[in-house]
Amino acid sequence: MSQIEELIERLCPDGVRHSRLGEVGVFHRGNGLQKKDLTDHGFPAIHYGQIHTFYGAWTRETKSFVPPEMAKRLKLAEPGDLIIATTSEDDEAVAKATAWIGNVPTAVSGDAYVFHHELDPRYIAYFFQSTSFQNQKSRYITGTKVRRISGDSMAKIVIPVPPLEVQHEIVKILDTFTDLEAELEAELEAELEARRAQYEHYRDRLLSFNETPPPDQVGHFE
Repeated sequence: MSQIEELIERLCPDGVRHSRLGEVGVFHRGNGLQKKDLTDHGFPAIHYGQIHTFYGAWTRETKSFVPPEMAKRLKLAEPGDLIIATTSEDDEAVAKATAWIGNVPTAVSGDAYVFHHELDPRYIAYFFQSTSFQNQKSRYITGTKVRRISGDSMAKIVIPVPPLEVQHEIVKILDTFTDLEAELEAELEAELEARRAQYEHYRDRLLSFNETPPPDQVGHFE
C-alpha cells in the first residue's frame, strides 16, 4: 500500500470528499492591468498572457512588476491564491493556472481570475492540469475566436478534497515529476544544441575546399 493510500485509509476511511470549487473557495476577477503597464521593478504583477507563456504550475517570483501607486488600484492575489488565465484562442489553454506562493501579494490583470481558497495551492494548481478538470471545464467554455470561461462556471467544477496531509503528499510526488521533466527537457535541449553544432561543423567542412580556383576558372568545367 502506498503512502497516499495509507493516509486516505487512516484519515478518511469513508472515502475522499468531493466538492464544487465554489464550495471550497471564492473567485475574484482581475482588473485594469495591461502589458504596457509592466515594468522591471516595483510591485509584483502577473499578466494573464504570462500564465500562458512563462509560468508553470506555481511560482514564488514574478517576471514583471508595476508601480506601487498603480498596484493600489488593481486586484491582488494573496500568497496561496490561484491565478487563472480565463481566455485563449484554443480550449486547452483556457483556465491555465499558476499558484502564487510568494511571500507578498501580487497584482493581477484582467482576463484572469484569482481563486482564494484554503487548499494546498500547488495541489489545486495540479488539479487544474488534470484530465478531470479539462473534461469538466469544456462544457462551460464560450466564445468564437476568443474562448473564455467565467468564475461562475469554474465554481461549478467538482474537485476531490482529501485532507491537507494527503494533498501535501500528492504535491510532493507531482513536484518530483515536474522537476524530472524540467531536467530531461534541459538535457534534450543541450543534446539538440550539440547535434546542431556538429551538423554546422561538418556542413561547413564538406562545403569548403582548401584550393580556391583562379577567378577565370570559376564556373568553368571541362
